[in-house]
Amino acid sequence: MPYYPQTLNASAQAALLGEIRRIIAEAPLYTPTMPRSGNPMSVHMTNCGPLGWVTDKERGYRYQATHPVTGKPWPAIPQLLHALWAELADYPHPPEACLINYYAGAAKMGLHQDRDEENFTAPVLSVSLGDTGIFRVGGKTRKDPTQKFELKSGDVFVLGGAERLSYHGIDRILPGTSDLLPEGGRFNLTLRRVTKPT
Repeated sequence: MPYYPQTLNASAQAALLGEIRRIIAEAPLYTPTMPRSGNPMSVHMTNCGPLGWVTDKERGYRYQATHPVTGKPWPAIPQLLHALWAELADYPHPPEACLINYYAGAAKMGLHQDRDEENFTAPVLSVSLGDTGIFRVGGKTRKDPTQKFELKSGDVFVLGGAERLSYHGIDRILPGTSDLLPEGGRFNLTLRRVTKPT
């Protein structure tokens, strides 16, 4: 699987973190809830780009152009992330959404597929900032064998092609493994193309 360890050096990580802080100041982190049950997720999230991925009890998983709390449009995707997409995504059209998940403490993400997009020809490109996350990735069904990766700050992982719909998730984070975030924890940034190119 396309795994690119330490793609971003320390200065690039710091620069990208500064961009993420500015995005969060404009589009604050919030706690999403699960469809149907309304149970809160353990991660906090926000987005940047023309579209953002959201979830709530009432309307479920979807993309929309505005922040669900503030009602304002999402901030633009940083140029550094556009450059990473151009270099590593192997896809001719730009990303339309960047989901920003913040993991702290016992936050995790169960095995799931990214399948709320209109088509699956574009990959999902993931960037890690901060503490190491134990990333688990499997196959097309929940029962397929999985493998684990320790995603460190500056690492990039791409799910595309035959692996685009692989089940994946975060088992846990390893506190204190990075000093990038003074408050601790981990940001995971996932770039997605949502709509079919015209």
